[in-house]
Amino acid sequence: MSVEFIGMIGTHEVSEIHPARGPVVDTEYTLRFARAHEDAGFDRVLIGYGSATPDGAQVAAYVAAHTERLGLLVAHRPGFVVPTLAARTFATLDQFSGGRVAVHIISGGRDAEQRRDGDYLAKDDRYARTDEYLEILKRAWTDEEPFGYDGRFYRFEDFHAEVRPRQRPRIPLYFGGSSEAAYTVGGRHADTFALWGEPLAETAEQIASVHRAAKAAGRAEPPGISVSFRPILGATEELAWERAHRILDTIRAHGPAGSFTSSRWGRETLGSPTTGGAGPQNVGSRRLLAAAARGERHDRALWTATAAATGAAGNSTALVGTPETVAKALLDYVDIGVTTLLIRGYDPLDDAVGYGRELLPLVRQELAHRAGGGGS
Repeated sequence: MSVEFIGMIGTHEVSEIHPARGPVVDTEYTLRFARAHEDAGFDRVLIGYGSATPDGAQVAAYVAAHTERLGLLVAHRPGFVVPTLAARTFATLDQFSGGRVAVHIISGGRDAEQRRDGDYLAKDDRYARTDEYLEILKRAWTDEEPFGYDGRFYRFEDFHAEVRPRQRPRIPLYFGGSSEAAYTVGGRHADTFALWGEPLAETAEQIASVHRAAKAAGRAEPPGISVSFRPILGATEELAWERAHRILDTIRAHGPAGSFTSSRWGRETLGSPTTGGAGPQNVGSRRLLAAAARGERHDRALWTATAAATGAAGNSTALVGTPETVAKALLDYVDIGVTTLLIRGYDPLDDAVGYGRELLPLVRQELAHRAGGGGS
């Protein structure tokens, strides 16, 4: 079997351990960041979404024009443009990129972040809207005849798009969430369902929930499963853990804000969990903090201290060790049904290069060995 590797890019230099530098849209840095992932052998890069950050579709268009192979996973929140327009936007981008686009759907994990763009729907209503949105999006990409729609959130007549995706039958859809509503909607529509990095047992439970939802929706095959981590590598186990604790000390010194998925005002953009002193609003962040409360270290290499230090702001759990240890840890997740691995570092550009040199080849070599009849 093969496993998809996804990285993540931003338009300026910043992370939880590095204050923002340069302009918000640094074209030279964006290009270096994207090409580092392409050269490292990543299949795709995720481009985040936030109420204060550059538009992801335009970032993707710029990157597509300056790379050859790299796939582009564009984060997108339903509700801010109508789905018929979104369908044409992404189909056009897919044509110009040579069929390299995928869309990552985020219904919204925090009311305050949604309201910055004028969305006052409650969480369950957001998922209900996403359900309609994705139904329309898929039909807009595939229906040969004009169609109309009369739903709770969307209504139109006689729609037909001249522009279709280059990919057939349509652009792949990724979907994030950890609530029952997310399982239901993602289980119905997603090609790949995205989770944050929890211990193996809890991840297996979530995979089973997604599969049940897909079966209830009448799907013959369940969606693929993506899991996200922040690998921290070292030449030895001791050096890896020394680096991990330096990162943790820096995060604690800087506070939880500061990621290239955040604006310069510290607002997390990819499903922000924080609600001031009230704790996380979204289920995914609460699950990460619950794992952290049970202990810092889990399974082969999972470390939750970084999630606890950031309030579980986005994908924030780490895998710590030598490249060999972390590769084995990633393969542990493949063994329970994970098909996509999203990894990004605390030194974002340098880590992407390092993953391509030291980590991705080990995982792919082991999978090739297994495919050839070798043991694990």
